[in-house]
Amino acid sequence: MSKRHLVIAVSLVALLSACGVIRGDDEDKKGAVTTGVTSEPCPIAVDRNKGCIYLGTISDLTSGPFAALAVPITQAQKAFWNRVNKAGGIGGKYEVDVQAYVRDNKYNPETHNQVYQEIKNNVLGLAQTLGSPTTAAILADLKANNVVAAPASWTSAWEFEDVIVETGANYCVESMNAVDYAVETYKPKTVMAVHYAGDYGADAAAGAKAAAERNGLEFTAVETPSGATEQGRAITEITKNKPDLVILTTGPADAAAVIGQSAAAGFKGRFIGTGPTWNPALLKSPAAPAILALYEQSSPGRPWGADTPGHKAMREALGNVTPSDGYTSGWAWSYPLKAALEKMVASGDVSRKGLVAAVKSLTTVDYEGMLPPEAGNFAGDPNTATFRQTLINKPDAAAPTGVTIVKDFSTGPTAQAYTMDGPCFDKL
Repeated sequence: MSKRHLVIAVSLVALLSACGVIRGDDEDKKGAVTTGVTSEPCPIAVDRNKGCIYLGTISDLTSGPFAALAVPITQAQKAFWNRVNKAGGIGGKYEVDVQAYVRDNKYNPETHNQVYQEIKNNVLGLAQTLGSPTTAAILADLKANNVVAAPASWTSAWEFEDVIVETGANYCVESMNAVDYAVETYKPKTVMAVHYAGDYGADAAAGAKAAAERNGLEFTAVETPSGATEQGRAITEITKNKPDLVILTTGPADAAAVIGQSAAAGFKGRFIGTGPTWNPALLKSPAAPAILALYEQSSPGRPWGADTPGHKAMREALGNVTPSDGYTSGWAWSYPLKAALEKMVASGDVSRKGLVAAVKSLTTVDYEGMLPPEAGNFAGDPNTATFRQTLINKPDAAAPTGVTIVKDFSTGPTAQAYTMDGPCFDKL
């Protein structure tokens, strides 16, 4: 995969310090079984008769643009694996530690690679690697060393990497389904994609383009930089061309600027924003009336308040926290890695290569209802394995995270027919 640059600025509420960095041992663990696995118990063990599988976490924990989302993601994953350990661990032999090797990438690819190099010889895999461009910076090393990683991102590039265990439909599929939903619901004739550059924005814009072409709609794409005060050109293009539908792929603050100022200038078309455009704080912003009137959110998974066993387990494990779909994503992203670890231990090949082989053998994953089982298909070719179901949500001030489901998991005709033969952003 060629080097890509993606700058996504999300100006959100001040971040409470909630995730300390615990460095753990720097050299080989006592009783090493293989890299990142010991016969000795985990530092914070439920059962000290079990060995320990160490998983690293590299996230945006302090000063980067996604810190307000990344901290709950990381907290949810800590709670997820604690629940696994309390239920007997992995294969009755190991518990999982995701606290000894937590690092902050500040959403910077160079920093991401630096801290990865610090921990890679002490972990079996990564419980989290946040960001598309940041993960791209370590992808070659992940592949060379058979390090399986769960990404905190949804780029279509992950469909083509055996060491990446992604969860949920990619941005490209999400936007295809959003356009098809709009065609069915609002009958648009013109579609505009307003998007950041790179694997996030361009991936979604490529999906919108594919769906527009399939539906015979006029399509334009407007690339926009990050920054709420930098959206002037995008707003001008929207208000001048008056598209019936705008597929928006930015951060929440920029989305609020685009929607609010376009509406103030008289725009009356529809906006559908990809998952990361949303934050419930937008319903308390000056753009709230425009957002309530014109905006819907596409999403790869059900929100915090959904009634599934997985959502209930998550809420119970986390206790009294302010609802955030950062928690929801972090919890859901952990299921495929759990399934792969269980297969690895059952096979008897407890190693990095054994974990890669386990991942490649998964055809379904039990997400406890948070996603359909077929979302966990990592076997076979990418076109067959790509999960193509997404949701549409509407703003709802009464909902825990500000949105409720309008259309549950479904696949539109564009995504159903699309051949996934390479990352979508290469086709924009």
